[in-house]
Amino acid sequence: MLRWGILSTAKIGREHVIPQLLDTDNGVVTAIASRDEARAKAVAARFGIPRIFGSYDAMLASPEIDAVYIPLPTSQHVEWAVKAADAGKHVLVEKPLALDAKHIAPVIEARDRNKVVVAEAFMVTYHPQWLKARELIAEGAIGRLRHVQGAFTYHNVDPGNMRNRPELGGGGLPDIGVYPTVTARFVTGREPRRIQAVVERDKIFGTDVYASVKADFADFEMSFYVSTQMAARQTMVFHGDEGFIEVETPFNSRIYGDDRLILHNVDHARSTVYRFGDVRQYRLQAEAFARAAKGEKADLFSLEDSVKNQKVIDAIFRASGHEGWETVEGI
Repeated sequence: MLRWGILSTAKIGREHVIPQLLDTDNGVVTAIASRDEARAKAVAARFGIPRIFGSYDAMLASPEIDAVYIPLPTSQHVEWAVKAADAGKHVLVEKPLALDAKHIAPVIEARDRNKVVVAEAFMVTYHPQWLKARELIAEGAIGRLRHVQGAFTYHNVDPGNMRNRPELGGGGLPDIGVYPTVTARFVTGREPRRIQAVVERDKIFGTDVYASVKADFADFEMSFYVSTQMAARQTMVFHGDEGFIEVETPFNSRIYGDDRLILHNVDHARSTVYRFGDVRQYRLQAEAFARAAKGEKADLFSLEDSVKNQKVIDAIFRASGHEGWETVEGI
């Protein structure tokens, strides 16, 4: 069993990741660390976690921990991913790993230097609905893919929330803009060559709160929008000349509705519905990570893929500063 340590008591860990880590068949949550020991004790009591550490460094020094999950604020991801790898721990770090593609290089170097597994936590790439979408497109179920359309929005105007604090790496594109880009890339196996974008920032927070993006993948186009100050919505559609695929709950599995993928034929006269039941994508992610940490075969979202996805986000920000196209660097 892979022995997990949780680096902080962040909400995503408490509400989503830890409960599903506890259900994995090849891992166990051994400890939790927090700079606030009272918070660590409360979370440990809630989930029956046996060990508490009053500092992150103390956890990383413990021989009882094989791997750490890092749900810290985005601005701290690179720092602690490198520290954890240098401590000999395998590392699963929340998205976005970094705020600039160039900042991921030290994490790759730490991974290679210490011969550990390090991955960005894109749980969607382990969900069977996305594996099915990739399979259908590859086998030509919708003919030639012409356009991908997506949206991811929620409404959050809390000034204390990290998503509205630029010094912590807040903003819509880092938080949710990464999802339409990563799923389109994952499903198609293609990379966008150039970007057009409009980005709006909150006058008080300074974070990006709305982005409308057009991406040129050479063989097809993609358009999507994200916002942190609009009514909640999630959708992804892959439209071909012989049909189209709708992914109804593309990102937050089971939260925005049932996990369903619908394949429509060319004249919309016939539809095939794929239902995925109670899929626990954080559990699937953790089990795949544990297999990789043990040296077993596992398809993980690699750090090299993280660099490619972040280059798209970087290009969106650059494109928002002018009219016309912005090239995605190195793609």
